[in-house]
Amino acid sequence: MRTTSIATARRVAVPLLGSAALAVSGLLAALPAQAAGHGVAWTRTCAVDLTPGHAFCNALHVTSSAEHVNAKGVTPNATPSGYGPSDLLSAYNLPANGGAGQTVAIVDAYNDPNAAADLATYRSQYGLPACTTASGCLKIVGETGTSKLPRSNSGWAGEISLDLDMVSAVAPNAHIILVEATSASMTDLGKSVNTAVSLGATEVSNSYGGSESSADTSYDSTYFNHPGIPITVSSGDGGYGVEYPAASPNVTAVGGTSLSKASNTRGWSESVWSTSSTEGAGSGCSAYEPKPSWQTDSGCSKRTVADVSAVADPATGVAVYQTYGASGWSVYGGTSVAAPLIAGVYADAGAHTASVPAKNLYANTASLNDVTTGSTASCSPAYLCTAETGYDGPTGLGTPNGLTAFTG
Repeated sequence: MRTTSIATARRVAVPLLGSAALAVSGLLAALPAQAAGHGVAWTRTCAVDLTPGHAFCNALHVTSSAEHVNAKGVTPNATPSGYGPSDLLSAYNLPANGGAGQTVAIVDAYNDPNAAADLATYRSQYGLPACTTASGCLKIVGETGTSKLPRSNSGWAGEISLDLDMVSAVAPNAHIILVEATSASMTDLGKSVNTAVSLGATEVSNSYGGSESSADTSYDSTYFNHPGIPITVSSGDGGYGVEYPAASPNVTAVGGTSLSKASNTRGWSESVWSTSSTEGAGSGCSAYEPKPSWQTDSGCSKRTVADVSAVADPATGVAVYQTYGASGWSVYGGTSVAAPLIAGVYADAGAHTASVPAKNLYANTASLNDVTTGSTASCSPAYLCTAETGYDGPTGLGTPNGLTAFTG
């Protein structure tokens, strides 16, 4: 079990520059990336890199659990475990055939050589319409939009499979563009966001983050300034603490919940995802980013993370099909689940007219599932890490309850 705090180290590393930041980054990247809680163990698919200007993915691959382990103690990969499309549509009151006319872009680093084939298996398993490169539904390009792809990376391949599957689960009729950045630097990932928009993306999902730095405000205008296009970003998996680009006021910062079936009217219940004070949904006050006019919480003078949330707890994880770096059906968690899921919800909602689509969430809070239980840490003011009625840091304004909050 991991004993070093990513969240604590992230807060320490944020103000560091040069060799000091590199030292912290190198230390964390070398640590065993595994955590356990709620009867579940998982591993981070990407090494943590806290060097300013670098990013890492927020995907957590479940390696064992009471539910997902067979009699021999091996995680089965012949059939899916974890939540599938019908579960997610039910939990978030979403239409069964959403996404028509929309193009969701997924931005990740490096190449997954099995991405198209694995996506075909996932969609076939759940009876979703095929989405292939031959039909034009799926496009896979490199950072500059050409067919030249970066080198393959098995860790980021897990993130890519997760992202493709989550968009497919909630927006099965959307087209998908996978843009594979040359590296996990913020400049390469940011250039890939620009490429995605230039290729016609109507929504862009980003399931990665890194330490905040004074350069972030320049990244905002260079890479994330795309009025009218929802850009979703995972808030991070290290508990209380802020990552970039989730901190950008130009994006929708997506936190995480634990999602369980329940005998209530909704049929589901949610709480803040938190395994420990150092593993859970990222949240808090940005050190650099200005507060957008539509965000009115009083505990942060600057931008507060998150805006909205969805399932992220590995113990209540989702089914993913991955063969590069894994051997078939897997279960994944992390806020990397939530970011593409919310991008898919935006695709279900259709055309977006607000300059910054996150603004609409704050005008339609009654159309979200308010998450009021759970916490990731002890902080002040408490709402930055503890759920409460209305807005809170780990879950933002809540989770989707239909499409009303995502339209306009």
